[in-house]
Amino acid sequence: MTMISMTVDALLTGTPVPFRDGDYSAIAKKPVEGPVRIGWLGLAGDAVADSLHHGGWDKAIHLYPQDHYAWWRERKPGHPLLDAPGAFGENIASRGMTEEEICLGDRFSLGSAVVEVSHGRQPCWKLDHRFGARDVMATIVKTARCGIYVRVVREGEAEAGMRMDLLERPLPDWSIARVFRLLIGGGHKGEPDAVRALAGMSVLAEAWRERARKLA
Repeated sequence: MTMISMTVDALLTGTPVPFRDGDYSAIAKKPVEGPVRIGWLGLAGDAVADSLHHGGWDKAIHLYPQDHYAWWRERKPGHPLLDAPGAFGENIASRGMTEEEICLGDRFSLGSAVVEVSHGRQPCWKLDHRFGARDVMATIVKTARCGIYVRVVREGEAEAGMRMDLLERPLPDWSIARVFRLLIGGGHKGEPDAVRALAGMSVLAEAWRERARKLA
């Protein structure tokens, strides 16, 4: 059987810095050289400014597929953020699978750590501000190129260049793109049974389970 996997182009961390009108953000993350400790709350050296909406068990690590970068470069030609990993505030710059192939509950190796897919990333105004554009957030909502949050189920250590191998896939019918379209992209109206099913899935991040309950 062929191993399903992604390649880690970079691991990135950041700390809060002034962002806009008194707001702070850690979205501007930089690649880390060498091994990085993976703890319950994410990569060592990484921090969040807004602990209400970022960080925590369900949002320990943010992964964004580098597979999307060429698509974004066509829409934002010459944008310097797209010259290197980290444009979307990701901790893991991965390659080989996107939200269409990665499923809710998937468990991947990350060096000696193990991570579990908890939900997609719901975009906010900070992406528009970071790109100096008004359409990044809306484009993500429309296309489900959202990025992925994972929780850490086994601590360990990893570094850029490693593979993330798929270890378990309990929910093959629930790609993150599908979940995102249902709960964020407006698709809930056409599939009420699917939304009700999501509301009862313990592997789905609590914030999105609550959203599913409200939409159902």
